[in-house]
Amino acid sequence: MFSALSDNLDKTFRNLRGVGKISDKNITDALRDIRIALLEADVEFGVAKELIARVKEAAMGEDVLKSIKPGEMIVKFFHDELTRVLGGDNVPLDLNPPARILMVGLNGAGKTTTSAKLARRLKKEGRRPLLVACDLYRPAAIEQLQTLAKQADVPCFAPERGETDVIKVAREAIAFGESSGATVLIFDTAGRQEIDERLIEELKKLNAFLKPKETLLVADAATGQQAVSVATHFDDAVGITGIVLTKLDGDARGGAALSMREVTGKPIKYAGEGEKLDQLMEFHPSRMADRILGMGDIVSMVENVAEAVNEEDAMRSMKRMQEGKFDFNDFLDQMRMIQKLGPLEGLLGLMPGFSKIKKQLPAGALDNSKLKRTEAIVLSMTPYERSRPEIIKASRRQRIAAGSGTSIMQVNQLIKQFGEMRKMMRSPGKMKNMMKQMGGAGGMGDMMKGLGGMGGKGGKFPF
Repeated sequence: MFSALSDNLDKTFRNLRGVGKISDKNITDALRDIRIALLEADVEFGVAKELIARVKEAAMGEDVLKSIKPGEMIVKFFHDELTRVLGGDNVPLDLNPPARILMVGLNGAGKTTTSAKLARRLKKEGRRPLLVACDLYRPAAIEQLQTLAKQADVPCFAPERGETDVIKVAREAIAFGESSGATVLIFDTAGRQEIDERLIEELKKLNAFLKPKETLLVADAATGQQAVSVATHFDDAVGITGIVLTKLDGDARGGAALSMREVTGKPIKYAGEGEKLDQLMEFHPSRMADRILGMGDIVSMVENVAEAVNEEDAMRSMKRMQEGKFDFNDFLDQMRMIQKLGPLEGLLGLMPGFSKIKKQLPAGALDNSKLKRTEAIVLSMTPYERSRPEIIKASRRQRIAAGSGTSIMQVNQLIKQFGEMRKMMRSPGKMKNMMKQMGGAGGMGDMMKGLGGMGGKGGKFPF
């Protein structure tokens, strides 16, 4: 998400940073390029125009014109304005009792999945959510919510088969919630392919009956310019209190995120970046501005890692690594830690400068299927072979290849790379040098090429 916008802005700001003295002409040229980049990213025209006007006003101030590094100051102004357009600060949900959350949006935006993700998140925060199936039209919508509720380990209220009265369902769900001790009720409503009068009337009635503390519009970030119209229509109809952007991990241009907040004045509260139920993040405007400008989002990266990785296991692996005792059992544990973090590209996309590093990687370097293939090879080894890799000779390698559905060459490559990695770990000097390299962009690039693993050449890391 935002990759094309980030690349275009990076090019413009790189040129601007190289200018020793700022003039009206080079500011005008730079802002024209920025405006084109915003429009190409599907930012609504009026929003782009207003944003550029504010940046130009700030950029032409005396402090900038006399500054030693005027290009840097203009980047800061753009970052600040981007943060303002995205909402300024993160806005939490209003969960004061009776805590009722109405989820609205078009079909295909990810409303049902987002409802389950939100329920899972609230449960982890110590609340007792109840999912309520109010989509009485889409085939299998109720069954889908029940399945997701089971995966999230939260209760789900489902109406009787054939029920068509959504107000009756809501009334019964409230009574069920009170009797079962639920503290937050999340109502998954019906959607349409496009906004129509029947949909709006039903939502108006449900909204009037529930009087929800939160009415969240679930919007697909890939929708483009249409997203602004959708957000405005839903806001006019039921008065949305916030927006949840979905599919931020896709290849969409993402300008809708900038436009919807500015046009409706309602905050973006959450963002979904994957299909897993734990992939719903609080939306922090300043962090998103950092990501758009290629500055990364280290805070979110650390939060994701801290949530998914067991600290004791990580420290134990690190200790074995330092002692030179690292074997395929430890390697398997580390691979599984990585897999818990979700797609590598999504996680590493939070690193500053990753967009530049990504272009240097071998094709398919971040393909998660390679991790699965590597895991299959390791699982085809016996426990003794994992702890003593040096005993894995030709006949054992043939058995491992057959058991994992891979080739002898792939098994040989993994064992060779693993051996090289162990040698490096047993050499304090080489290990120290590697860690030092990882601190720089070049070193990080080398490390990422290594992550390409079984497809890349010269990688030190066999996955």
